[in-house]
Amino acid sequence: MAYVPVPKDLTKVKTKVMFNLTRRQLVCFTAGALVGVPLFLWLREPAGNSMAAMCMMLVMMPFFLLAMYEKHGQPLEKIVGNILKVAVIRPKQRPYQTNNFYAVLKRQEMLDKEVYDIVHRNEKLAAPSAGKTGRKDRASGKDKEKAVPRR
Repeated sequence: MAYVPVPKDLTKVKTKVMFNLTRRQLVCFTAGALVGVPLFLWLREPAGNSMAAMCMMLVMMPFFLLAMYEKHGQPLEKIVGNILKVAVIRPKQRPYQTNNFYAVLKRQEMLDKEVYDIVHRNEKLAAPSAGKTGRKDRASGKDKEKAVPRR
């Protein structure tokens, strides 16, 4: 009787499309062949067969790694992306910072007070130059504004 090993964790099982390869592997190998074989044919006459074969292998190696290498369920491009984020993009030291809600309220209160002081300082500067007659003019101006019909 034939025995077939059945894995216990079925999440790691990948569907095979053709030649016992996954779709990802087929795409990567095809891309590698589309790049490597013409390079070999182009370099064969000027550089010789062995040198052309070495160049073809070096060019096709990244495609092979993209197809086959996987660590902790992540393909190579995700691993390289994570390494680049950690080493280059993000800062080395990340200080702990909180967004304290009470500090935000205090800053808002200080800004409101500053705006209030600016507004009332302008009123105080304008009030002594107008004198007592300025109040009547202001009051009569308000009445005039009410009397003017609005469109």
